[in-house]
Amino acid sequence: MLNRVGHLRRCVSNISPVLRVLACRQKHTLPDLPYDYGALEPHISAEIMQLHHSKHHATYVNNLNITEEKYAESMAKGDVTTQVALQPALRFNGGGHINHSIFWTNLSPNGGGEPAGALMETIKQDFGSFEKFKETMTAISVGVQGSGWGWLGYNKNSGRLQLAAASNQDPLQGTTGLIPLLGIDVWEHAYYLQYKNVRGDYLKAIWNVINWENVGERLKAATK
Repeated sequence: MLNRVGHLRRCVSNISPVLRVLACRQKHTLPDLPYDYGALEPHISAEIMQLHHSKHHATYVNNLNITEEKYAESMAKGDVTTQVALQPALRFNGGGHINHSIFWTNLSPNGGGEPAGALMETIKQDFGSFEKFKETMTAISVGVQGSGWGWLGYNKNSGRLQLAAASNQDPLQGTTGLIPLLGIDVWEHAYYLQYKNVRGDYLKAIWNVINWENVGERLKAATK
């Protein structure tokens, strides 16, 4: 066994830095949900949660790993054309993995209601009231054309909260610079089985399971 480990170390030390990263890189994995698939009912059904997590999110993770391997190989070969061609897949699948990993923690069977403490004070300061914030974020999320996300982010430059819409799986921070605090997935796979094409009803329901404690922790980390 020791001989095998020594051989591996010698092999790794003799390859290029890019291939060394590829050899040592840990693959992305599908995170476990912090609750059961049926825990968010009746607001989000167990069937939706299972398909959304175990199928859709898992596909983003799998495709991200495949794309990163191809990208590392193209870097080792100096193949810039392939590197450029892979950018959309990195953005889409990487964004899908980042967005959903945040989304699951933004939800909780013990969620809903209103935030407290520093988060509530900041919302009032930047939006006037919690109700005004909720109304505006709902309108932005409902208004996303096609597929995408509604986001509450933190703007480091201005020191203020900011709402934004993102298309497809565009990651908020990577495309706008805003630090993501709360994301609402408005792809149809997030709600169609239960709410059909009435996105507004899904938006009304999801506020009942928002994990304000998690959002508050994200704000605290963002403002450090």
